[in-house]
Amino acid sequence: MTFSLAVALAVASCSSPDVKAPEPVLPIPEQKQVEWQKMETYAFIHFGLNTFNDREWGYGDSDPATFNPARLDCEQWAKTLVNSGMKGVILTAKHHDGFCLWPFKGTDYSIANSPYKGGKGDIVRELSDACRKYGLKFAVYLSPWDRHQANYGTPEYLDYFYAQLRDLLTNYGEVFEVWFDGANGGDGWYGGAKEARTIDRRNYYNYPRIYEMLDSIQPQAVVFSDGGPGCRWVGNERGFAGATNWSLLRKGEVYPGYNKHLELQYGHADGNQWVPAECDVSIRPGWFYHPEEDGRVKTPEQLVDLYYRSVGHNGTLLLNFPVDRNGLIHPVDSANAVKFHQLVQEELKTNLVAGVVPEVSNERGGKFTASAMTDTGYDTYWATEDGVHAADVEFSFRRPQRMNRMLLQEYIPLGQRVKSFVVEYKDKGGEWLPVRLNEETTTVGYKRLLRFETVVSDGIRIRFTDSRGPLCINNIGVYDAGEGADVVYAVPAEQIQSMSFSLPGKSEEAMAAASDRNGQTTLFIDGDSLVIDLGKERTVSSFHFLPDQGEPNKGLIANYELSVGTDAGRINRVVKAGEFSNIKNNPVMQSVYFTPVTARYILLKATRMIVPGEAMGFAEIAVQ
Repeated sequence: MTFSLAVALAVASCSSPDVKAPEPVLPIPEQKQVEWQKMETYAFIHFGLNTFNDREWGYGDSDPATFNPARLDCEQWAKTLVNSGMKGVILTAKHHDGFCLWPFKGTDYSIANSPYKGGKGDIVRELSDACRKYGLKFAVYLSPWDRHQANYGTPEYLDYFYAQLRDLLTNYGEVFEVWFDGANGGDGWYGGAKEARTIDRRNYYNYPRIYEMLDSIQPQAVVFSDGGPGCRWVGNERGFAGATNWSLLRKGEVYPGYNKHLELQYGHADGNQWVPAECDVSIRPGWFYHPEEDGRVKTPEQLVDLYYRSVGHNGTLLLNFPVDRNGLIHPVDSANAVKFHQLVQEELKTNLVAGVVPEVSNERGGKFTASAMTDTGYDTYWATEDGVHAADVEFSFRRPQRMNRMLLQEYIPLGQRVKSFVVEYKDKGGEWLPVRLNEETTTVGYKRLLRFETVVSDGIRIRFTDSRGPLCINNIGVYDAGEGADVVYAVPAEQIQSMSFSLPGKSEEAMAAASDRNGQTTLFIDGDSLVIDLGKERTVSSFHFLPDQGEPNKGLIANYELSVGTDAGRINRVVKAGEFSNIKNNPVMQSVYFTPVTARYILLKATRMIVPGEAMGFAEIAVQ
């Protein structure tokens, strides 16, 4: 969809003759990217020769005769995925070993030369048919790398690769995504050469030509690669995006095999191309099936956590199922995935603010009113007036409500805008206090899901404190996730995890008081500053400390400023400043989350103490 058409649709669906919609804040997504993000969770299937040869990356030399699933049933896969809440599935039609799960005529290294169905099988066909039957969207993974082909690394291989891609895109119905892996070039069999081959990852495959082919055959398909252009790798294979996550990249900078992959967890705040994050993770330690991992399947609770940190961090969740040697999704994998879906549905079942019209500090008028945030429509949204980039949204209840989850959505057809926000609840005395959560509140994007320590209150509000343009919020939800919702916050002092560090100028005995994982010992520091030395440059994203636990508590810090640096003489990059709210009455673990930075030194400065002049008190310190 062109930029002008996307904007026209957005304006037509939500504008009024009297009040114009906000202007887009560029870049904006194509309509197919919006529809892709609405899928939220979908599945990966890794299956092939590796399954039967106990490998993760096949060398390209395994015998096709070893591929022989006895009970393969793609309908079992599809039914399992539907019951797990998946909206689609991506099949590894060809992994790095070069073995094709469809009878591609350009090679003898395919399912046609395996015992499966006497060489007449076509798993791409079987799965695409099953998807249509059960209402799943279908997509394909085609590895650009091929460790089997003798001509890999030459121009001739490109004709082979293009032919494979055209075959998959032409003969198996509509696909919602095409997945290109960033692993390219290296050691391989290569027709018996058994050598390492290096390619120019930026230019060898001629991706512009590939994109033209895709647009001509499957224009609705979103293209995955490290840098998109349709969606990007999230920079890890653990299934989560950063809490700060921009759906933007700087155009032309990220390429397959990009060596600064950590930044892909967060996107580029100054990006000029819309490339949202896809969070890929396997339900098992490996991507392909290994019998010894039957007892190491991710639990439903672990999958729920990943859901909040992928879909809930403005990404999508791509969950891999390693099909077993029978050709089935293993029953443990199936049971855990189905239970995961049920848990998410249960936690977010009842929206406490559905249909409630909040009080807002600014409103554009027309159709862009506060009621749009709690109706059932995606294309209705509240917007602020031009020039208003900060505003409050406040919900009031007739009686106190128990709350510990929140959903926020921006209307992304007009761009990603929110740069920072805070969530607060009203205490019994009528004072507004921040909810306690385990991540920074910066970006929102398509969807942000927050888990916070349970509060019981008759008021909750969101203060949007900075944005790239007028605010455009189309959905807000508030929920009670029930019993166990606060488990993530109940971390005993002895279980606190931390990078190793030292405290310059402090004795080993003094340091021990703040790092012995004993909440009853306290390090007191005169003055208003604490310096932490990590020993070497590291990527850090949070600072934690347990205040003094004595009676009465001493050395409580009310307001702070946190800075980082790579030089002991210049620890001057401020990453966060604020207050430790309610620390006097509730001196629990204090956590400061910020966008990850590279630093060796951390400086905590107390800008105000609860009792002026007291030494700062630290029962435990941790850096993550």
